[in-house]
Amino acid sequence: MTEFKRPDGRKINELRKITAKVGVVPNADGSALFGFGDTIAIAAVYGPKKMHPQHSQNPEKGTLRCTYNMLSFSVTERIRPGPSRRSQEISKITEWALQPIVMIDDFPGNVVDVHINVIQANASTRCAGINAAAMALAHAGIPMKSMVTSVSIGKLDKQLVTDLIKEEEDWEEGEGPTDIPITLTDDGKITHIQLDGNIPMKQLMETFELAKEAGKQIHEAQVKALKEAIEKK
Repeated sequence: MTEFKRPDGRKINELRKITAKVGVVPNADGSALFGFGDTIAIAAVYGPKKMHPQHSQNPEKGTLRCTYNMLSFSVTERIRPGPSRRSQEISKITEWALQPIVMIDDFPGNVVDVHINVIQANASTRCAGINAAAMALAHAGIPMKSMVTSVSIGKLDKQLVTDLIKEEEDWEEGEGPTDIPITLTDDGKITHIQLDGNIPMKQLMETFELAKEAGKQIHEAQVKALKEAIEKK
């Protein structure tokens, strides 16, 4: 059987080069950069701070508010700046992925704002953003039950692959592409999964295993960046 060849020559379960740093936005309470190869996201955390206007405050718990944005120069075809339906959707998805691990109940009447900007994009931007956001929250000292790791698992025709690039998202051979972004806690619990395309149940279970395998490498890079920041203080 001929080995499946990916457009950039990676093995089927191989991540692109990971870049992970914290403290990249000096005026934020916490910040981080996370990259999969050419896809780079920066997250900045502000808070906890009093929610304004006052009628939006929740007296029983705090609010986690995420804003995802792809900067207009992040792709070769310039995109319209400002919020879009896609960016609003990914902002909510990011909140859902992070809410199970952020101990937001500790901050009644307050808000923690997470601003995610994609400065360079070659697919998997929401996953890079979630990884950066988790690091930035930890860097800000926000209490968390766990870190999370996020990665896209794809099905190209019938072959599963880890960490899609744009060329693979646009795959046209055979059955075409299926994109499955997955976010996991340290102990393998899913906080977010999406499915764009079709996949048999057996293969869907296999995607979890690939995501767990990738998550170990992502988690290692996240923790290393946070430890390095503590050692520099």
